[in-house]
Amino acid sequence: MSENGGFLATFLHASYDWDPMDLMTVDSEPMMRALPQLVPDSACVRCDVCCRFPEADSFLRPYFTDHEIADAVTHGVAESFFPDKSGSQVNLVESPIGEGYVCPAFDSTSGRCGIYNVRPLDCQLYPLALMWDASGKEVLLGWDTKCPFMREEPPGTIRTYANHVANTLESDALVEKIVAHPRLIGRFQDDVIVVKPLPHLTARLAPRRADPRLRPLAVSDAPYFRQLIEQSHTLSSDTPAAFAFPYHYMWTSLLAYRWMEIHDTAFLFAASPDGWFMPLPPLGPGRLERTVDQAFDLMLEWNGVSPVSRIEHVMNSQKGLLPADEYQFQRNEGDYLYSVAALAALAGDHYKSQRALCNRVEREHRITSEPYRPEHHNDCMALYRRWANRKRQGNIDAMGKLLLEDAELAHACVLQEHEQMGVSGTVSRVDNDVAAYTFGYWLTPHTWCILLEVADRAAPGLAQWVFRDTCRIAMSHGAISINAMEDAGLPGLRATKLAYRPTSILDTWTITRVAK
Repeated sequence: MSENGGFLATFLHASYDWDPMDLMTVDSEPMMRALPQLVPDSACVRCDVCCRFPEADSFLRPYFTDHEIADAVTHGVAESFFPDKSGSQVNLVESPIGEGYVCPAFDSTSGRCGIYNVRPLDCQLYPLALMWDASGKEVLLGWDTKCPFMREEPPGTIRTYANHVANTLESDALVEKIVAHPRLIGRFQDDVIVVKPLPHLTARLAPRRADPRLRPLAVSDAPYFRQLIEQSHTLSSDTPAAFAFPYHYMWTSLLAYRWMEIHDTAFLFAASPDGWFMPLPPLGPGRLERTVDQAFDLMLEWNGVSPVSRIEHVMNSQKGLLPADEYQFQRNEGDYLYSVAALAALAGDHYKSQRALCNRVEREHRITSEPYRPEHHNDCMALYRRWANRKRQGNIDAMGKLLLEDAELAHACVLQEHEQMGVSGTVSRVDNDVAAYTFGYWLTPHTWCILLEVADRAAPGLAQWVFRDTCRIAMSHGAISINAMEDAGLPGLRATKLAYRPTSILDTWTITRVAK
């Protein structure tokens, strides 16, 4: 039932309350630009790639410096599209003529930028891109293969153009601008062809990349994190699924997780395109009020005044320990908690449809279950891809499709490293073929948390059978409750979870600090 597991990404929803044609018109005559341009304007107007994005919080959104924000506002872009006036990525708007999102300065009808003459450096660069290498240690200049014009250009022309831009970028004035706004340099993209490294920028920026006390979250950290969670006295019947190492580690291929320890307290951080945030409150025996304040001091140092600085998954009991006048609290979608006995039995009229589906699949197929072993890996990954493809062909929105793509990496991580992570899995066979798998972990001594669950949609009733079987196995090992995680804001998943009649939906909170 918990098909996608937990997902930590935070999605921005920009309000589109003005018409792009309200933007001030700009002179169409050529003007002097900070950077030379290779792609002719006529090619840009015909293109359907630039300025368009598949998701609202795309890491490819253009970044505006403080001065560039002021210029954009002067030319008609509303201030509300810039969450941090000292420098930020622009908030996107829904495309008025199709799927996806567009920059608020983009006129979808004409295909032109409404602030072209004052567009930011980030946009002037394209189709070149500044990015860190895969290790995060070196600044590179490359060209984006998503640009159709560049794919047709001779390599020598691209190289000459890129060298000219590189020389400009390493001039003193632009180096200072980029150093002041390091988020102009994006993360590594494997579809960007590297042209050359930029050693001068690397020398200036590498020492500022991250606090040296931060270290990557590794699977070997699992036992220590379990110990820290126990010491923080957060384990109870209403503990959210996020208070467990596997919940976070499974997403490390998508988010850069780092942690540090200060006076026996662990601080777990994740990097978003807009800066660092905490997916979990500080863990340790210290006073929560003090350690939360420390955490926000660290994020202020790294992020500046960016609104990305936040702490997620704060429990109700923890919320009561924090001064209401110092923090803002936003309620999150909560975890669904169930009685394991009720789900193992599926008795009574409330569960009539689920029980009927279990009976149907048992009647039509021979089903067996066995503990997950490494030799199941390839069959399970093939099953995931079939399952995801069937879901994509159904009634699923763009966000749901993106979650499926992200989830494949998370599933692969669990299948590969389940034992070290502290999770265990079960594989179900239908007529001798692998047709379902599920993984979970003990959140508390009496609460089993379902981390992943996939069942072949070609066998009606199999998903319900697997969920019931999971509950029966958990109950036989002492479980009283089942935590099926949140619904990720997906209406279909919410309806399914509610149909199983949760005993409670656990509130958690995201907190931000009121400016001092």
